[in-house]
Amino acid sequence: MNNSVEIYGLTKKFGDLTAVNNIDLTIKKGEIFGLLGPNGAGKTTTISMLLGIVKPTSGRIIIEGYNAQKESAKVKQVVGFMAQETIVDSDLTAYQNLEIAARLYHMPRNEWAERISGALKSAQLEQFADKKAGTFSGGMKRRLYLVKSMLHAPQLIILDEPTTGLDVQNRIEMWRQIRELNKSGVTVIITTQYLEEADNLCNRIAIIDHGQLKAIGTPSELKRSVSEGQILEIISTASEVEGISKLLKSKFGINSEFKDDKVTGLIEKDPIGMLPKILNELKKEKLYVAAVNMHLPTMDDVFIKLTGSTIRDKAGEFQSDRNMLLTMR
Repeated sequence: MNNSVEIYGLTKKFGDLTAVNNIDLTIKKGEIFGLLGPNGAGKTTTISMLLGIVKPTSGRIIIEGYNAQKESAKVKQVVGFMAQETIVDSDLTAYQNLEIAARLYHMPRNEWAERISGALKSAQLEQFADKKAGTFSGGMKRRLYLVKSMLHAPQLIILDEPTTGLDVQNRIEMWRQIRELNKSGVTVIITTQYLEEADNLCNRIAIIDHGQLKAIGTPSELKRSVSEGQILEIISTASEVEGISKLLKSKFGINSEFKDDKVTGLIEKDPIGMLPKILNELKKEKLYVAAVNMHLPTMDDVFIKLTGSTIRDKAGEFQSDRNMLLTMR
């Protein structure tokens, strides 16, 4: 069996609202798979169905060879889950938190010491084993929560925005842990609001919007789908950007958008050769230019093309679904 997760025709309706609409998706064993979408896209509902918290309206989910609807107990044995909200007991030590997890996972008592010791080492918390989790920094708590979610050695781990709220240093450390898990053979599904995180970590990415699967591929494939050209960014003033945008369209056929003091457009053919001509025309028309930048398409550009917004522009994720995810401790 080469696939960790297989999803066929997955649909979830809440009354008249279709949160997830007929999604087909395959996640290969051993890959880090990103599930991205704006708030309200259906990511949390999809995860809830993978975890057995929400029952699909229709469709089928196979996880590590088990039917998620009919063999949920077996699925729970092979899946780990880390919610966006950190779930550790602040009044207990790191070691005690992991002992409770071992008991909840019904692990044989003679395996506890070795598993817990390995988990603390992986999280770089060995020297803090007897310290109460309430004294830990946010990054330390997240690392403890991750190894707690992995204590039963699942084949698949689902991480719901694992680095949200962490500073850069702790985000990098969390990335190290995720890569370490993956190298040990664990399949990883990650949702994140940081597109550069998905770009750096994920082998493949699926983008969901309004409950529908918009695109799936490697980060490179998705970025090439935007264009083989380059993104042009012109910084000016709020009063000039509309005129610059109109000039780009009328003189060079470049469709662009403007917001605040920035104009953004895509140069599809010969961007290097086109740039001096654009700058010369702007100068002739006496349109002010403070700065100019060109770059290859990024995951932000992919996201905007597919969903019409940045990942942070939309609001309204089903909070009830996210709260249900907290029951997976």
